[in-house]
Amino acid sequence: MTKRAVVLTSGGLDSTTCVAMAKAKGFEPVCLAVAYGQRHAVELERAREVATALGVKDFRVVGIDLRQVGGSALTADIDVPKDRPADEMSHGVPVTYVPARNALFLSLALGLAEVVGATDIYIGVNAVDYSGYPDCRPEFIRSFEAMANLATKAGVEGARFTVHAPLSGLTKADIIREGVRLGVDYGITHSCYDPDAQGRACGRCDSCLLRKKGFEEAGVPDPTRYSVEAGA
Repeated sequence: MTKRAVVLTSGGLDSTTCVAMAKAKGFEPVCLAVAYGQRHAVELERAREVATALGVKDFRVVGIDLRQVGGSALTADIDVPKDRPADEMSHGVPVTYVPARNALFLSLALGLAEVVGATDIYIGVNAVDYSGYPDCRPEFIRSFEAMANLATKAGVEGARFTVHAPLSGLTKADIIREGVRLGVDYGITHSCYDPDAQGRACGRCDSCLLRKKGFEEAGVPDPTRYSVEAGA
């Protein structure tokens, strides 16, 4: 019997690669996307497209309104930073950080894992090109995994949860190469924090710049649809 794994999906480059990697490991992915009030809600449409393209049979969307919390350029009326140089992106925590987002997402994934009988959870965090987010670090992932095994019925009854972060030590170029090897179509993914009304990428936010750099360094043509302002 194929084992299930809950995979957090955003329709982005990293999480899409995670779905493909989970499948390659023999898991049947249960994909979980979160509608949290993000300004780049087009990612939810892309997450569904990705799930369909990768043959995922169980795709779910959970809604939580983090605009009621705010504190981030993705959930409040704060401008998304544009055109930041690489050295600036590698220092400090940017305003696109959503307070406790990955802790919330992993908690939702953990709850779903208990319900569907899975003990494996995949999240596409990256500790190399990670734009300064504290909840993308390996220390956080290991701490959450320890908590998962203490705070759940399944855990106290003997199940052992594992939180997989297979992209953690990879550069964006490494991730793209692995995805290409696994047959991922990056043309249907979305990474931009501030897309236009047609869902096209701005080409200037941190996420777009890291994505562009990744395709260049991987030697793979960038299939991203950019806005007119970005030169598309």
